[in-house]
Amino acid sequence: MPAAATYDVVVIGAGVFGAWTALHLAKRNQRVLLVDAYGPAHSRASSGGETRIIRMSYGPDEIYTRWSQQSLAQWQELFAAAGVKLFEPTGVLWLASERHSTLEKSRETLRRCGVIHETLALAELKRRYPQFNLDGISRGLFEPGSGVLLARRAVACTVEEARRRGVELRIAQIKPPRRGRRVDRIETAAAEAIPAGTFVFACGPWLGKVFPALLGARIFPTRQEVFFFATPAGDRSFAPPALPTWLIEADEAYGMPDMEARGFKVANDQHGERIDPDTHSRLVSPEGLRWARRFVARRFPALKNAPITETRVCQYENTSNGDFLIDRHPDFPNVWLAGGGSGHGFKHGPVFGEYTARMVLGEQTPEQRFALSSKSTRQQRSVH
Repeated sequence: MPAAATYDVVVIGAGVFGAWTALHLAKRNQRVLLVDAYGPAHSRASSGGETRIIRMSYGPDEIYTRWSQQSLAQWQELFAAAGVKLFEPTGVLWLASERHSTLEKSRETLRRCGVIHETLALAELKRRYPQFNLDGISRGLFEPGSGVLLARRAVACTVEEARRRGVELRIAQIKPPRRGRRVDRIETAAAEAIPAGTFVFACGPWLGKVFPALLGARIFPTRQEVFFFATPAGDRSFAPPALPTWLIEADEAYGMPDMEARGFKVANDQHGERIDPDTHSRLVSPEGLRWARRFVARRFPALKNAPITETRVCQYENTSNGDFLIDRHPDFPNVWLAGGGSGHGFKHGPVFGEYTARMVLGEQTPEQRFALSSKSTRQQRSVH
């Protein structure tokens, strides 16, 4: 297709949100161009990396439980059609102390939504999972059908399906739209004009840089460090099925068993420092390294002196409260903003993309918690 052709929709950003939005638009017979500055799920993106958790527990937030259920079904349908295995049903284990009530709220929501789960008392946790030091833990919630998405490859698979359905992919840097008029085209850094009827900006941590006046103070990109520890030679107790994916509410930490022999993954879920996604260091900090070693030594004593085999620095693009941002730009009626994954968004890619496509085409009743008006300039996360 020549550069002068007009598209129905141009989607800017080929991470999980942009890829699924493009795919769902293509399923609705839209002529779609998907544009990314570097490529699908590139190493700087929030969708980059090898693994992401997919779980159903969200406390009382039933909307996210249902979106997770529906998204897992779409992920599995996509993978089955492509003939690839990019979901690992490791199970997901939530661990809680007496003073935390999210587990009980999650259990009630899972019951309403028909999600299979188990509540585990401390004695049962100790019996099943001797790998943990459970000091301060009183109970657990286990989702046997949840697990791990192989993230980077899952996004690539989504883009390939979108292309099979007619979506074009282009690697280009996009300039922000000009203020004060309807957007009928966007320009690339190479001075190419791309006409379209509608534009969806799914730029992840770059949303605030593309729209600084509107989103610069409402999207909070933070630096998040991830560590992989070597497991003992010949020991499969830190690999599935012996150990599930886990989250410890009191520690604000999560991790995964040894997947594909990459190592035992550990990460701190507390928001890191605010960063510029183009310039922040991708090397882990001495402080982060000390935290990881202390945490592993305390919670997983058998790995106390284990070597670190790999590290990563990625980012969350947080909204003020953790809810997604899916709304029309207030100055441009044909420009949509789609992002704010807030560290938990990857799993929801399929339904996020479907919702966004339906909003663009006028088929969807808006959800107020995704509106721009619900996003403030003060961080106070309520979605985990």
